[in-house]
Amino acid sequence: MRPLFRRIAVPLLGSALMLGSGTAWALEERVVVMTSYPDDLVQRYEQAFERANPGTDLQIVWKPSRDAAAELAKPDQGGVDVYWTPSLGSFPRMRDAGAFRPLAVDRAVLPGVVDGQMVSDRQGFFEAFEVAGYGLIVNPAALERDKLTQPATWRDLAATRWKGRLALPIAGQVGFSGALYDILLQAEGWEAGWALLGEAAADATLVGSGGQVSESVVNGEADVAVTVDFFARSAIANGHPVALVYPPRTAFLPAQVAITRAAPHPDAARAFVDFVLSAPGQALLFHPDIRRYPVRPDVYTQAPAGTVNPFQRIGAEAYAYDMEKGLNRHGLIAALFDTLIAERQDRLKTLWGAVHAAEAALAAKPDPERAALVSRARTLAGFVPVAGADADRLAPSVQDRRSNRNPEEQAAMRKDWSARIDAAQAEALDLAHRALPTP
Repeated sequence: MRPLFRRIAVPLLGSALMLGSGTAWALEERVVVMTSYPDDLVQRYEQAFERANPGTDLQIVWKPSRDAAAELAKPDQGGVDVYWTPSLGSFPRMRDAGAFRPLAVDRAVLPGVVDGQMVSDRQGFFEAFEVAGYGLIVNPAALERDKLTQPATWRDLAATRWKGRLALPIAGQVGFSGALYDILLQAEGWEAGWALLGEAAADATLVGSGGQVSESVVNGEADVAVTVDFFARSAIANGHPVALVYPPRTAFLPAQVAITRAAPHPDAARAFVDFVLSAPGQALLFHPDIRRYPVRPDVYTQAPAGTVNPFQRIGAEAYAYDMEKGLNRHGLIAALFDTLIAERQDRLKTLWGAVHAAEAALAAKPDPERAALVSRARTLAGFVPVAGADADRLAPSVQDRRSNRNPEEQAAMRKDWSARIDAAQAEALDLAHRALPTP
């Protein structure tokens, strides 16, 4: 039988939590951790934590974020001590519902900022545990075969005629798509970003529910796809001839950890959080079965060769992505993607094909009057029915198609969007045709 208490020395863990002036504390015999992490990751942390704390049993409760929110809303929070999971939107919502107790973190060890972006809670109720970056998975050999230029920026997605060799997820149907598109939109600007997406999608293959966007490059169906990095890193580790590209303006978004307000084993809970944020705990993220990015800059000296250090990323541009702003816009982004792109991809192919033809003719034979027509056609082709100045105000009321909230209101809004999009695109197509030189 395990002893009820055990004393451990904080410095042995490379402590990140500021636990007061004492050098040790008493631990209860167990700690209950709720997560949705996969077994490969959880088991390694469970074994490492229990080796470091042989008097404390780590009990895992596996729940997806929706079920976790219901459990932690109970008066006793289901007996859970720690919530530790890669569910970006869960933590701010649960914080605002009073689910967590505050953490005091040593910012000399854990800066809470990665690549210029705040990844931990400004209010101190949850802390980033690891981060994932967003970018492009590419097949260099296939690009060379198809005589396509390897993209380096988000803008390059619209600068190349992909002939279906670019894979894009349908927002709201593929898990990471809302965050990825919001990163692009904040990086490029709302209106410019939507114009970029529409132009790129006109020449792309759209991947919906059940599809694996990165797999389309791995299996040869596409040469380029947008992705969250651990899919690409896993494919590279498994020997596939693909590469990962981070645009200069991208973001690294966190998975997080928090101690529940009603934690029945608070000392063991603090010990667990301290462990996963300690140098040994963070270094576990480099394991070949895990392959994620730590949030402690000091552990990157232990990183395997070739590991990107998001704290010292070569070619990065100053770009402070606003994560909580983005979380509020995922429903709006999904709804706009449906209306602007998924429902109109065939029209986009025709429209952008005409704009590109007019631009090519203009380049071959410059003419000021036709140049004005082409410029106006490009602007209208990229029309988005929600202005950037209105996006944050409107976002909370807009839901994707899976929501049943205010169905009549949502349908009326989409009908209005569709009418305005159709008018803008019809005018753009007419202008593009008029810009072509007379035979």
